[in-house]
Amino acid sequence: MTKTKKTEFRPDDFVVYPAHGVGKIISIEEQDIAGLRMELFVISFEKDKMTLRVPTAKALDIGMRSLSTPDVVLKALETLKGKAKVKRAMWSRRAQEYEQKINSGDLLSIAEVVRDLHRADDQREQSYSERQLYEAALERLTREVAAVSGTDEAGAAKKVDDVLVGRAA
Repeated sequence: MTKTKKTEFRPDDFVVYPAHGVGKIISIEEQDIAGLRMELFVISFEKDKMTLRVPTAKALDIGMRSLSTPDVVLKALETLKGKAKVKRAMWSRRAQEYEQKINSGDLLSIAEVVRDLHRADDQREQSYSERQLYEAALERLTREVAAVSGTDEAGAAKKVDDVLVGRAA
């Protein structure tokens, strides 16, 4: 028996939407779209002041997922401790790969981007685009760490920062 996985997400659940990070399902509503009755998740991304409507039938196909488990968060934080792996490819190519990792919605991939683009204060300057990618990845990571551990973003940011700063020692 193939049952659709519609019931996996419920109102008040935090979910991760690949292109936008952590959001909260406010409701499930039905709408007529092009003559078809569709059931939609209404997801709020409070920080971005944005609301997204996602067809419930398509949610899993587009990569929407539940929050990571605490052990995945620990793995992500462990990833941050690793040595940065920077390929010798041209920046445009690397930037594209970083962007794909960020938009994959995969917490470990996002942590790899943070690790690879993190600069200690005494290290060389970062280009504007490098900084943008780093901040986008850091924000996604921090928001999910906050949501999973039930802390606020400031607490999660400190946790992540402590790991990054501590790795150089």
